[in-house]
Amino acid sequence: MQTPPHLPVPVHLHEVLEALAGNTRLPVPLLRRLIHHGGARNEAARWRSDLTERLAEEIDDLGDGTASHALACNPDLPLGVRRKLMRSDDPCVRSALASRDAPVPRDLTEAFVADPSAQVRKGAAANGRCPSDLRARLATDPDPTVRAELAQWWTDAPEDVRRTLLTDPDATVRAAACATRFRRLPHPVPPADLRPGLLADPVTRAGVVAHLDLGPRTARRLAADEDPDVRCALAEHPELPADLVDLLGRDADPLVRAKVFMRRDTPDRLRADIHAGLLAGSARTRADPFGADEQDLLCSLGMLDLNIRIAPWVLADPLAHVDSPYEVFRRSAAAAGDALPRPAIARLLDDHDGEVRTVMALAVSVLDPETAERLERRHKENRKRPGRPADNTDFPSETMRRFTTDPDPGMRTLALRDPGLPARLVEHLARDGDARVRREAAAHPNAPVPALLLLLGDTDVPAARAAAGSPRLPHEVMEAVLAVADL
Repeated sequence: MQTPPHLPVPVHLHEVLEALAGNTRLPVPLLRRLIHHGGARNEAARWRSDLTERLAEEIDDLGDGTASHALACNPDLPLGVRRKLMRSDDPCVRSALASRDAPVPRDLTEAFVADPSAQVRKGAAANGRCPSDLRARLATDPDPTVRAELAQWWTDAPEDVRRTLLTDPDATVRAAACATRFRRLPHPVPPADLRPGLLADPVTRAGVVAHLDLGPRTARRLAADEDPDVRCALAEHPELPADLVDLLGRDADPLVRAKVFMRRDTPDRLRADIHAGLLAGSARTRADPFGADEQDLLCSLGMLDLNIRIAPWVLADPLAHVDSPYEVFRRSAAAAGDALPRPAIARLLDDHDGEVRTVMALAVSVLDPETAERLERRHKENRKRPGRPADNTDFPSETMRRFTTDPDPGMRTLALRDPGLPARLVEHLARDGDARVRREAAAHPNAPVPALLLLLGDTDVPAARAAAGSPRLPHEVMEAVLAVADL
């Protein structure tokens, strides 16, 4: 079969085939042909929720091992195929099965827990669907990496299990069981009678600090601890004496100082000094990333931490911090949303910091279209905060149509959020000079077939993939793509 003259040969053919494998409207006969392509086979194996047992077995038979692993990662895999994959010689396949958040019969879970491979047992340890009585067996697993995995993931384990892990003979297990961070909430609270031993143990000391009734002598000893993680934990303790707030605010480690900065009781002068130091080190790192010393790199990490924080004590009394000189506190105040009076909301919506404006816009229950448009025109994308000021705004249809011809590509992408945007306007945006706009056009529910044909050949991979995954893609076009690939 020759390529139809109206179908451009995809520039990124392999990526188009992979995306096509996930298209919900791909007919089964075409899927059977498509799985002869390795990338598409793995894509279908991993992501399709409608695989029958027969289709899954065909994929597995065609694969070279990677397909088996991809199938094992699919939470919607038929039970019969799961049982077959459990007999795989590859522990990576069995581990993927063990760690999937999918309901499985008890006998399969027992097999995971008793598997000869520690990698598989670690998968079971991390799986919240594993029955408690079976999961508890892993607290005495012969491999310490399995026990450590359990300690990090099973944060609400029964007390006897937590005690076993907190007193494990292996230091890595104890460290995982009494850490400053866990893989899941809520963070476990160590039993009171174990805390003295955990405090004496260097590997659990940082993790237990938050749970201590902090006496002056203990506080001073911890403030002199050589482990900066211990001093960081101490710097966040609500009972920290005032003189130690000052001491840790001038700590040699910038991350410790950043923790002091976030305290409610930090004196204004000390807070200003900390912020100035972190800001200066972060600026030097940006100016010369490869030449920055360790202190400057830690300052950058400290500023990154501040940039994602919301201070609970500010959130509890937001009005007092609307005009704070620090973005983190204004952002924390903005998170209070409608609890703020309208004048304060207006000030934060006009803040010079874009993150403050965005948080404020997303925190209010309703943002009027005029304000949302004004904020969008000042908005800059941030991968760490993917939200946009207009996320909770309903623009009138005439406004969305106006956005389609806006000089700002960000506004043109916003226009494509309108599910009722006419097909002719979607097709117009499918030819846009900005790849971000074309990606959104490819995924639009009203994308016309000519636009999808054009986008299949787009030089931008996400745009081409979005077109191949569109449920509006006609079957004959899907057939033609397979013909281009000789499938």
